[in-house]
Amino acid sequence: MSQFHFDPDTYAELICEAIPAYDELQERVAAATEAVDARRILDLGAGTGATSRRVLARHPGARVIATDESERMLAQIELPGVERIVRRLEDPLPDGPFDLVVSALAVHHLDADGKRALFARVHEVLRPGGRFVLGDVVVAEESVAPLTEGYDMPDRADDQLEWLRAAGFDARLEWAVQDLALLVGDR
Repeated sequence: MSQFHFDPDTYAELICEAIPAYDELQERVAAATEAVDARRILDLGAGTGATSRRVLARHPGARVIATDESERMLAQIELPGVERIVRRLEDPLPDGPFDLVVSALAVHHLDADGKRALFARVHEVLRPGGRFVLGDVVVAEESVAPLTEGYDMPDRADDQLEWLRAAGFDARLEWAVQDLALLVGDR
């Protein structure tokens, strides 16, 4: 998996044009973290740090480990309390425990088996009472997110909820619009 078409300098503009509900998705991801007393947070597929920025605004003083496979994207993150690690979603996760794991618009790059494996690894690094918040593209009746065959591999929200539950999460769908969904899994 490679972010061959993402330029960190134009990513924010590109994503907002391509996904009209991008800002709402990001706000909903951050809002879904508020019930957790988060001191240590893992941001998977952090890109340029949009999710980390919003989540840190709700958890001042927390430490974030931001992972992404693109060193150029991570270099755009200039936030206090953020450690950047170049790592693919398929790679082992940083050592936990984490109070909170978040991901926005990254997990859909994994196939179904990759998502199931990631959900199990996320469950392992979350502390009991921790939360996984996933905002992503899903297969839906109305699709607006531009997808690249072989690179973007969304699955139905219902299937992902089932995989989250199989990994040990108390999982629910908190929001959906068109082909975007917010899934929350509590450990």
